[in-house]
Amino acid sequence: MSERWVIEASRVEVSELISKCLQARDMAYCPYSRFPVGAAVLAADGTIITGCNVENASYGLTVCAERTAIQRAVVEGHRQFTAIAVTCDIEDRFVGPCGACRQVLMEFGTDWIVYLTKPDGSYKETSLSELLPLAFSPAHLKKDK
Repeated sequence: MSERWVIEASRVEVSELISKCLQARDMAYCPYSRFPVGAAVLAADGTIITGCNVENASYGLTVCAERTAIQRAVVEGHRQFTAIAVTCDIEDRFVGPCGACRQVLMEFGTDWIVYLTKPDGSYKETSLSELLPLAFSPAHLKKDK
């Protein structure tokens, strides 16, 4: 397993993370795009928090699954994460988070493992740093004293 993990994940944890992101996708509210997305984040303490996309007739107010999961996690007191699994209904290729979601994830660290998951449960492992190279992060806002 990767050194990036704060808690070493077992195959069972990865399987559970992927299963929960698939379940979250089934809860998506997407009457306009008909493009359901689910996400599951793994907090450093082993808690899994899920999210799905929630669309709005005013399209700009739509919230992605990844951001929903992060916002739920923050409300529940989590601030450190080690992995996220993301899925949609596209069966023939892996799909990553949008740019806005990548930036939101970056707020909570650069060393996340990202599992891009197909509907059949197969996945590709990558990292947030690979998905968002040269990212703007909270470290850029720290001022020297």
